[in-house]
Amino acid sequence: MEAAKIVATLTRAVGDVGLAEDLAQEALVDALAQWPTSGVPRNAGAWLTTVAKRKAVDQWRRQDRLDTRYAALARDLQTQSQTELAWDPDHIDDDVLRLIFISAHPALSRENQIALTLRVVGGLTTEEIAQAFLVPKATIAQRIVRAKKTLRDAGAPFEVPDPSEYPTRLSAVLSVIYLIYNEGYSASFGQRWIRDELCTEALRLGRALAALVPERAEAQGLVALMEFQSSRFAARTDADGRPILLEDQDRTRWDRAQINRGVAALERAATALQRNGTGWGPYALQAALAECHAVAPSAADTDWARIVTLYDGLLQIAPSPVVELNRAVAVAMDSGPETALAIVDNITGLDDSYLLPSVRGELLARMGRRDEAAVQFDAAAALTDNEAERDILADKANRARA
Repeated sequence: MEAAKIVATLTRAVGDVGLAEDLAQEALVDALAQWPTSGVPRNAGAWLTTVAKRKAVDQWRRQDRLDTRYAALARDLQTQSQTELAWDPDHIDDDVLRLIFISAHPALSRENQIALTLRVVGGLTTEEIAQAFLVPKATIAQRIVRAKKTLRDAGAPFEVPDPSEYPTRLSAVLSVIYLIYNEGYSASFGQRWIRDELCTEALRLGRALAALVPERAEAQGLVALMEFQSSRFAARTDADGRPILLEDQDRTRWDRAQINRGVAALERAATALQRNGTGWGPYALQAALAECHAVAPSAADTDWARIVTLYDGLLQIAPSPVVELNRAVAVAMDSGPETALAIVDNITGLDDSYLLPSVRGELLARMGRRDEAAVQFDAAAALTDNEAERDILADKANRARA
């Protein structure tokens, strides 16, 4: 949970993302060896950071050809390790934002920018990142290695860039925050369906970024989207952690204050769009979609026709098979499952995803074609790596056969 903050602090100190990550991992190895007997310190993050800094000093001392810059840093780190034991959340928050901007350096390709930041800032595994990109694990591993080398060779400074550089980096930064949030909102691996610590961190970073660039509509739109989605967390799972579908959620448990913050952020996005004279971007459109659900008193009272229209707009500016699939779900609610099934059957690009057979199974079940629905649920369960999601799909298959 502290990984991004620790790596960010070390990157500020040593000037190398790869080295900072290595030092953090070495400190964690020490913790695993010492804490079982000595106990976990009250401020685990500060302990790990201090140990990592000392390891940096030791490593530099062992090197035969230290240049003047590294020698100066070693002396500074030796002093800081004795005086900077207090954990400063505000300062670390700034460091994490700087780390994101470094990972979005224009010297990197967009794919490498996002892969590196998801790994270093989001703390996602290579498998999780590969799942998000729908590409092989080896491809992501290569991207991360290349990105670290490129940053090291470019001598990228550890700082938030000048505002004149925002246009070249902001899109990648927003993409990274969005993907971190998505992995938390619906985990691709493991036993938990929701990884709320990832969502909380992504939302915090999104708010910080939106404050840094208040005139950027997409930054405000992304914050609005995350506020709306997070408002439903208390109602998304039952007491055993099993997912509850949107239409079955107890809406009295939705966080109204968070919904209000989402509405305010979406209004700021609309104001920025009017001021800049630009069209709606993908995050603002997705926030508008989420708002339709957030303000509706029930699933039946949701403005599904408006949702379909918003998805039409989203497909124009950010086409993807996932957007097509989500639009099909909205069409099912607005016009019936038969119309939606015809759309789903023509969607391509999701052959390795559980999403397509899962939605197809839901539509077939609503049409009374239960045996066919069970086959689709079985196929979806076989494709997901999330245990909670797999259990739900298996239960749906069994109910369809009953």
